[in-house]
Amino acid sequence: MHGYWNNPNIHPYTEYKKRFDALAEYNERVQIEYTVDGGYGLRPFLEMAAGEGVRCDGCYTMRLEALGRFAADNEFTHISTTLLYSRYQKHDLIRARCEEIAAKHNISFWYEDYRKGWQVGIDLSKKLGVYRQQYCGCIFSEEERYLAKR
Repeated sequence: MHGYWNNPNIHPYTEYKKRFDALAEYNERVQIEYTVDGGYGLRPFLEMAAGEGVRCDGCYTMRLEALGRFAADNEFTHISTTLLYSRYQKHDLIRARCEEIAAKHNISFWYEDYRKGWQVGIDLSKKLGVYRQQYCGCIFSEEERYLAKR
């Protein structure tokens, strides 16, 4: 197994850093090798997401395309994504984009509905003291989270 980090959508930078640090700490604990692709990429994400109706689909496509390229360039045979764990993400859209991108790069997509492990993941992350995010990460999701509290 090899992890891959590409999250240009996360805002603000402090949230990006918390998530990255949690990944690094967890991967060191469980000895998973991983690659970091790019860094904090708010501007390219906002340029992509500025169009009406492209926010989530564009974000998934942008990140999963980078994963597909990385996997193909490094001769990996399969890809999957932790996006399939969240009950709040657009599961069917993520699955469709993964299938398209895997086919484009001549690799396989390992599909599993990881949402079935939702509560186990929450319990384990709390036990390990791993930071848990409160929103998808993008500036639009953050806005929606705060507006919902009003």
